Amino acid sequence: MKTLIKPLFVAIALMLTTGYASLAHSASDPQPTAAFQSGIYTNQAGKLQIALDKQAGHTLYVRLTNTDGRMFFVQRVGKQQTSVRLRLDVSDLPDGAYQLTITDGKDIAQHTVTLETQKPVDTNRQVAIN
Repeated sequence: MKTLIKPLFVAIALMLTTGYASLAHSASDPQPTAAFQSGIYTNQAGKLQIALDKQAGHTLYVRLTNTDGRMFFVQRVGKQQTSVRLRLDVSDLPDGAYQLTITDGKDIAQHTVTLETQKPVDTNRQVAIN
């Protein structure tokens, strides 16, 4: 019986020591979490839709700029808002590349938006009579 109790005691002591060490490591080194999540897509009408989910207590800024740095859209999302849905009408903007930036001052999410007008395709049919 003594030969069985000593190894069991050592195994339990080793498990407790390892468990406390891992708990101390995880408590002292927390993993940072993102303050916001974003989703960007276009609808059938050609408008840009932005979905934001964020933690309360963080202020977000949403900006749409062109390659020259000119701002076309700026929206501040307050600290108390946790879910925001925005719809941008980009039909009046000229063709080109734009930068959509979402930031809380610490984390930055940048998305490239390219506007391009579809040129109408002229289909020519040839009719031959024999």
